[in-house]
Amino acid sequence: MFGLDPNVLLITTLAAISAGGLCYALLFSRIETEKKADARINRVKSAETDLGKVKAARDRVQEMSKRRKSVQDSLKELEKKQEEKSRRIGDGSIKSRLAQTGLPLRPPHFYIMSGVLGLVVLFMVLLSGAPLLAAFGAAFAAAIGMPRWIVGFLVKRRQKQFLNEFPNALDVMVRSIKSGLPLNDALRLIASDGQEPVRTEFRRVIESQQVGLSIPEACVRMMQTMPLPEVNFFSIVITIQSQAGGNLSEALGNLARVLRERKKMKAKVQALSMEAKASAVIIGALPFIVALLVYLTSPDYMTILFTDSRGHIIMLFSGIWMSIGILVMRNMINFDI
Repeated sequence: MFGLDPNVLLITTLAAISAGGLCYALLFSRIETEKKADARINRVKSAETDLGKVKAARDRVQEMSKRRKSVQDSLKELEKKQEEKSRRIGDGSIKSRLAQTGLPLRPPHFYIMSGVLGLVVLFMVLLSGAPLLAAFGAAFAAAIGMPRWIVGFLVKRRQKQFLNEFPNALDVMVRSIKSGLPLNDALRLIASDGQEPVRTEFRRVIESQQVGLSIPEACVRMMQTMPLPEVNFFSIVITIQSQAGGNLSEALGNLARVLRERKKMKAKVQALSMEAKASAVIIGALPFIVALLVYLTSPDYMTILFTDSRGHIIMLFSGIWMSIGILVMRNMINFDI
């Protein structure tokens, strides 16, 4: 084998490097042009992609705006309808109040029982030896005030029971809807297996559907017998879902959570205001307790208030000021959540 001359090898290497550098110098401008062209093409493609993304985002924003506007319009319409219904429901008539108690009572029954109660009180007061005017006053108060107070007590008790059970009923509806049941079947499930008085109210919703009302209309009609903000929230959720669509199970789940938080807040406010309520009760009862103790120790000192006309005037103005003070304290310690 013949050995290669180092000089020849070096010359060959230098010649190859020189040829490569010459080719690169001649082709440099073309390579740069192709790079710039590729870069422009990539920028155009990315711009088209970005334009498509921007257009898609704009379309989504417009769709969300349309949906939000539709929901707002629906809410305004519902508020107007609710105001009209509240005027009819919140008229304070005996018929509506008796329907809210959940008892099978009618206005004629109520008036008959009020009259009977007034007569009983009249005879009892007359038999006790009281004056005729005082007897008629007590009978009037018993016939007019006592039955209405009892009805109000029954209504508030039933509403409290409804609020205690309503979030649990919503949770059952959420699980039913997630399992694949339609809303109508979920309502029927509560109407058949729920706790009172929720079961009765949902049964009325089902009966309203059977006479031709839609589910949102039947839920709104629940306000007639259970005029509560929580029921109003429920009817609005059902109505919005029927008009605009959406995840009903999620909406009802959020509503159940909100109702529980409202209940916790009411309990917290009630606990914080118990001290003020106790103070108000003590302050309101203190004059009567002192008067009773004075009467027991010195009857002649207190009897003049009942036998003298000036004592009557003093008791009248004292009663007025006491009533004003009690009302002021009541408004100070009552909070609406």
